[in-house]
Amino acid sequence: MSCCAPGTEGALDGTAALAAAPSAGELLLASRDLGEGLRQTDLSVPGVHCGACIMTIENALTALAEIESARVNLTAKRVTVRWRAGEGFDPEAIVNAIAATGYDAHLFTAPLAGDDELRNQLIRAVAVSGFAAMNIMLLSVSVWSGAEASTRDMFHWISAFIAGPVLLYAGRFFFRSAWSALKHGRTNMDVPISLAVTLSYFVSLWETIHHAEHAWFDATVTLLFFLLIGRTLDHVMRDRARSAITGLARLSPRGAMVITANGAREYRPVEEIAVGDRLSVAAGERIAVDARVVSGTSDVDRSLVSGESAPVMARPGTELEAGVMNLTGALVVEATAVARESFLAEVIGLMEAAEGGRARYRRLADRAAAYYSPVVHLLALVSFFCWGFYDGDWKHAMLVAVAVLIITCPCALGLAVPVVQVVAAGRLFSNGVMVKDGSAMERLAEIDTALFDKTGTLTMGTPRMVGRTTAIEVNEGRRPVAQPFAIAAAIGGHSRHPLSAALAAAYTGPLPQFQAVTEIPGCGLEAVAAEGTYRLGNRAFACGGADDGEDGTATSEVVLSLDGRLLETYSFEDRLRPGARDALDRLRSQGVEVGILSGDRPASVERVASMLGVERWRAALAPRDKTEAVTTCAQSGRKVLMVGDGINDAPALSAAHVSMAPATAADIGRQAADLVFLHSGLDAVSFALEMARKASRLIRQNFALAIGYNVIAVPIAILGHATPLIAAVAMSTSSIIVVANSLRLRSKAPATTDNVVKPVPSAGMARPA
Repeated sequence: MSCCAPGTEGALDGTAALAAAPSAGELLLASRDLGEGLRQTDLSVPGVHCGACIMTIENALTALAEIESARVNLTAKRVTVRWRAGEGFDPEAIVNAIAATGYDAHLFTAPLAGDDELRNQLIRAVAVSGFAAMNIMLLSVSVWSGAEASTRDMFHWISAFIAGPVLLYAGRFFFRSAWSALKHGRTNMDVPISLAVTLSYFVSLWETIHHAEHAWFDATVTLLFFLLIGRTLDHVMRDRARSAITGLARLSPRGAMVITANGAREYRPVEEIAVGDRLSVAAGERIAVDARVVSGTSDVDRSLVSGESAPVMARPGTELEAGVMNLTGALVVEATAVARESFLAEVIGLMEAAEGGRARYRRLADRAAAYYSPVVHLLALVSFFCWGFYDGDWKHAMLVAVAVLIITCPCALGLAVPVVQVVAAGRLFSNGVMVKDGSAMERLAEIDTALFDKTGTLTMGTPRMVGRTTAIEVNEGRRPVAQPFAIAAAIGGHSRHPLSAALAAAYTGPLPQFQAVTEIPGCGLEAVAAEGTYRLGNRAFACGGADDGEDGTATSEVVLSLDGRLLETYSFEDRLRPGARDALDRLRSQGVEVGILSGDRPASVERVASMLGVERWRAALAPRDKTEAVTTCAQSGRKVLMVGDGINDAPALSAAHVSMAPATAADIGRQAADLVFLHSGLDAVSFALEMARKASRLIRQNFALAIGYNVIAVPIAILGHATPLIAAVAMSTSSIIVVANSLRLRSKAPATTDNVVKPVPSAGMARPA
């Protein structure tokens, strides 16, 4: 259960206030024209933290006649508003409508890193409240052991002086949230929590002043401690969910060197680059916007697009996407799109759209939680008046009301999910799997389809030489070459190209020396020796003629020639991950249908699919194609696990029901994935699924325990049989029971086929002809 606002409204209000509310002119300039009089405006709303916040803002905006739609992205803390630009409509009404609900809004900017200071504040609050709770409980022993009145009063006063500052320091997260809701005519779960801790403290202080036997300072601080644990976990998980888009945005250069009409060069921010501008891109730089090569030849890393680690040659006329890395030679390119319409911006948009959709999983729980506040208030109020009029003892009536507020605290419900997640995450980490998203295991337990990328996921992503063919002319020619393999390895050692490196690593004998080796970007290597000129690279470069490509072959090829005469041909392929076939077989035994989505050539994908026994695969897919395949599966009712490693897999990873990536994946692939496995084998996927299904069972058990506790405890509190102290102990006991049940995950997880579902054909995964 997620309380409204994980303790961050107050911390973030100051940040939001620093940005002045945008004017109507600024809103109009920052909006995007969608055609037919429709415009779109993106605003940052830092105070958004739960489903109740989302519904409040969306309802306030859609109430305006000119607003076509309003959607809040929880992880990006952004609201996207589509509105009709007509006479008489002031765009400032959008910001004013949001402000009227109690949230500040300003123009949306690029995603920034997570708010580490806020996380540290929450962790410090947990530590302070936990330390105080332990000390106050120790002091409470005086009451239980029958201490004299003077000793008891001294311990009560010491407890009061400990609890008071802790109440202000650790409780500020709840108080700010509750006050923000109340002053705008709303209520949330923090309102009864704030009432409970405040009343329990002041009633305890009243009892201490009047030398009463009991005080309930421990109930106050213990309540804060358990609530802050769940709130901190919630914040950390949501902050990690935003890191993928942040990292992806960093791939885009901030600017580029523009060649002006008179030949001069000037640096311009990426936002100022227009279609048709010519850009100079040096080796080692990334392409700033989508562009077409005008002059120059170079190897480029297009793993952002295709997911393949092998560089490809860029020559005049080659289309390159924003974010592509230029590796070896200088290029002059012509911009074909502005920054916000580039390929990289499209990938970021796909990821944000997927994250926005994922927020729906939390909305159901948040809507259910919305009923908590009025029900608890009503129960406490009814109990107060009923007991007050029944026996005329209004102090006793107040204690009953406080006990009701405390005993109905949603600690057990709030811990039901995060504690299981933490224990399961620790168990997974000990087996080489890291969990990055708090709800990942819950979603992983529901999957019935697993889609894998090929290169770097099913395979290791590092080519190895698998074949060597010597040309007949080597033995029949006038100039025989004694050791072509050694020569090729020696030349290949002068390049960082993956195929050259694999060739050099494959030869273990002594190597000849070359005084000068030249690398021709996009072609290969050239070395001059006494016997002639050696060339190592693609067939067209080494032997002349047209490049017939490799689309029909399952392996990559490198050719060695001497003065244009073919000497040897070397074949390379990527090797499967250890235990890949067994891992996929285990997934199938668990009722999961397996498929492959790859940007590689059809022949190469077909070969890997055949080796792994996978019947459904698709090849030559762009990032959007992969995302559409995942979305099509989801629309047909399938729960998809996407396993990928490349930057090009990031949108599909975000769009899937749940996602995994190997530790060898690109940074963005790791950040976009919900889980990351550290070992080279794929058995981590089936193990994670097994643990997720067990964790899902424990979560359901925890909910049953928490609900059962409330069914029993609430009537006891209403009937006046529970003091605030007993209520706090009962509340803590329910939390301990939930935690103890969650710790069962630490036991050895036996192989299981629980929740096996019969695979059915999935839409979006066509069987190849």
